[in-house]
Amino acid sequence: MADNDNASSKDSSQRKSGRRKWYLLGLAAIFIVAGAAYAVYYFTVAQFYAQTDDAYVKGNRIELTPQISGTVTSIAADDTDLVHAGDIVVRLDPTDARNSLDAAEARLAETVRSVHQLYAQVAEQQAIIDQRQSTLAQAKRDYERDRRLVRANGVTRQAFERSRATYHEDRAALSAARHKLTELKAQTDGTTVRDHPRVKQAESALRNAYLNLQRTKIPAPVTGHIAQREVQVGERVDPSKPMLSIVPSNQVWVDANFKETDLASMRIGQPVTVTSDFYGSNVTYHGHVAGISAGTGSAFELLPPQNATGNWIKIVRRVPVRIVLDNQHHALDKYPLRLGLSMSVTVNLHNTSGPRLSREAPKEPRYRTEVYQHRLAGANQLIRRIVEANDGSTSNSAAGTSHTKGS
Repeated sequence: MADNDNASSKDSSQRKSGRRKWYLLGLAAIFIVAGAAYAVYYFTVAQFYAQTDDAYVKGNRIELTPQISGTVTSIAADDTDLVHAGDIVVRLDPTDARNSLDAAEARLAETVRSVHQLYAQVAEQQAIIDQRQSTLAQAKRDYERDRRLVRANGVTRQAFERSRATYHEDRAALSAARHKLTELKAQTDGTTVRDHPRVKQAESALRNAYLNLQRTKIPAPVTGHIAQREVQVGERVDPSKPMLSIVPSNQVWVDANFKETDLASMRIGQPVTVTSDFYGSNVTYHGHVAGISAGTGSAFELLPPQNATGNWIKIVRRVPVRIVLDNQHHALDKYPLRLGLSMSVTVNLHNTSGPRLSREAPKEPRYRTEVYQHRLAGANQLIRRIVEANDGSTSNSAAGTSHTKGS
């Protein structure tokens, strides 16, 4: 009986050992197949794609600041409101600016009249010189005649001295008149009333006053949504403090922070697919690599790390890669993105013919606004009316008093 039990126990142990061996072989086979499958996947697919979820939506955020100091009288939009380029967002009290413009208009009119008088004085002085020359010629003839007659006792010595004194006085008067004409011509030669330096200076002062009046109306430089409004009605503002921000919804991109080990095959122009945590994987954006940063994120910190001091531990750095979305207007109109949203980015690395860094400088401005270009059009019209009304070229002097000001 004991021998039978020992034999049975031995057979059971052998069976268990055999099953364990097959389990181990099966597990090893699974690992081998999985490793082979991953190797095939890596060499055929994975090595041609770089992925990261360390990516965020970035974009332009325009901080709207006043160009002059003033008191806020109205605010046209609040946070999340849409504003279009050129819309007046904030208005300042225009009283002081309007008073300054009135004073500048008066100074320009006075200056034009004063300069016009200079040109009139030139003509008047020329007439005085002509008269002095005629008087001097007569005094010279009287002096020459009396000098001959006094030798022959034809006139008295007193009469001769009087004619001589008159001659010298008239000659000095002519010289003084010529100096006066030279002085007047120095102020007028080579110019007209309308391009005289004094008139131009007064015109410049009027433009500044007109521009300050226009600056009491603060427009939106771009189309976008209001964010971070801090200004309040009645608040005294100045150019040192932003009042609110405007975020253009069509001026956004994605900054993807890839590990430096993922960048060997990354090039500008490579296609990119992007998904957002906000919309989920069902919404896919398409774009391309627009540029690779000139340094890692840590290199641009306020206090960059100093690895030459103390103990050192190697840390894989990340480099920001800018992703620009293609067909941006269509995609963002349907699925708008917000600044700071988390994104998942996949870059197709198959085509490595593109450059690693940009090779050409932009030929056109990246961003521009035209809302400030025509602010002086009204000032130029106003200046033209004031000058025409006061330079003596028109008899309707009242024309300069009728003008339109910005309000």
